[in-house]
Amino acid sequence: MLKLIGVETYYGKVKALHGVSLEVKEGQLVTILGANGAGKSTILKTISGLVEPEYGTIHFEDRRIDRKNPEDIVKMGISHVPEWRRIFPELSVEENLLMGGFLIKEKELLHERMKEAFRHFPILDKRKAQRAGTMSGGEQQMLAISRALMIKPKILLLDEPSLGLSPLLVQDIFSTIKELHQSGVTILLVEQNVNHALKIADYGYVLTSGKIFLSGTYDELYEEEKVREMYLGEGKYVRRAKLWSGS
Repeated sequence: MLKLIGVETYYGKVKALHGVSLEVKEGQLVTILGANGAGKSTILKTISGLVEPEYGTIHFEDRRIDRKNPEDIVKMGISHVPEWRRIFPELSVEENLLMGGFLIKEKELLHERMKEAFRHFPILDKRKAQRAGTMSGGEQQMLAISRALMIKPKILLLDEPSLGLSPLLVQDIFSTIKELHQSGVTILLVEQNVNHALKIADYGYVLTSGKIFLSGTYDELYEEEKVREMYLGEGKYVRRAKLWSGS
């Protein structure tokens, strides 16, 4: 469904992505893992057309999209939930959802999509008249995801949905992402929370300094010493200590 081939993206003279290639098949939940500054968000921005790649190609449903405008990419069925949510704080919850459905011309369909959003996140129905900026971080994240779902996207790009949330809310957000995936939504998820992301993903890519240096399923990545040491805090010395203590 989505394929990046040798993508290189720059910010001025600084190269952010170094020949990134990855693939998301229809129905999959694929995650991109890595530390801050690794280039994870840049991948999603490049797919969405917010940043133009210098080299390489991006294909969506066998059509090149790496030179298309962001609005045209949205119309093709790619919906992006950016880092830190980027909701419209002065607008109500309902108005934010209507903004997400700006491509929908039929009123009945627009309201049906809104009902679907409320089914995913019932708290938003109770808050629909509330100004979005006054809600909690977790509720704002729910709104950002719901807004992106209004166009019923073919693929949903999620950028750090757990960022800044309490552990309990992180659990709730990941449960919802898992439910969306199980309902048939194709998802490309960028995350620093490796344990949560890998547990719900079909496949994962590990990014460092703008390059993909590992990829695989949960089991394959969990067995990689580098992944355990860098992201799971379970390098060989930790494992030896566990074995020694019997835990």
